[in-house]
Amino acid sequence: MKIVVTGATGQLGYDVCRVLSERGIDNIGLGSKDCDITSDREVKALFERERPDALIHCAAYTKVDNAEEDVERCWRVNVDGTRNLAAACRECGAKMLYISTDYVFPGDGEEYYRPEDAYGPKGNYGRTKLAGELAVQALLDRYFIVRISWVFGVNGGNFVKTMLRLAETHDSLRVVADQIGSPTYTADLAPLLCDMIVTEKYGVYHATNEGVCSWADFAEAIFAAAGKTVQVQRVTTEEYGAKAPRPKNSRMSKDKLTEQGFRRLPSWQDALERYLKEIGG
Repeated sequence: MKIVVTGATGQLGYDVCRVLSERGIDNIGLGSKDCDITSDREVKALFERERPDALIHCAAYTKVDNAEEDVERCWRVNVDGTRNLAAACRECGAKMLYISTDYVFPGDGEEYYRPEDAYGPKGNYGRTKLAGELAVQALLDRYFIVRISWVFGVNGGNFVKTMLRLAETHDSLRVVADQIGSPTYTADLAPLLCDMIVTEKYGVYHATNEGVCSWADFAEAIFAAAGKTVQVQRVTTEEYGAKAPRPKNSRMSKDKLTEQGFRRLPSWQDALERYLKEIGG
């Protein structure tokens, strides 16, 4: 089996390629310099040359605040790029796994979103990721859509690394306390995706580490686990004042993983402990 992985220089794609290689599965990891997914011509040429059996599409425009102004670039990467890849998969008969996000939901209330629940993105980033989902569903029958949230991994920047960096120069930090979701450790998620792609259990899934917390809770856990003395000032979304709207409720049900026989990920607290050891934090 040959699998193409986009976003291989990012947090998730890096770990997906690592796991595939550990399992002896032929994989081709692509960064933006290797293939411009917004170019239909480049994508077609890649798939005609490699003829992969599957694609794990981790590449995305993920700068949520910048997406409110850089609308065209965000759309080209998240929608046009995804559509190009889905069309190429259809042409060569490859299955596709598309990484999506909690931002496709409105983020209201306190209920856990199920994969089939109604969409309602409030910002441009979420709208483009939803449009990517719909493009995959329109072009393919053999697809997986996996929604994730609050990602952290060894290869790239993330909330954990930011908190540790700021802890070196701050004894107090303002952190949002009214957005609730689940952190996702790429070293835990990658094996699940690699398990999934070799099956025929197609559909839409949610996959995060188990348990929920606020960003403020997460920050406090990071500082405690890393032995940092930093006071977390708990603020509201409105008080923090980010440019792009954020979902206050990012709780997502992972029951479908269990129903389809996939192993759910460990708790986010356990993941954080292992991650800090991995990065020496």
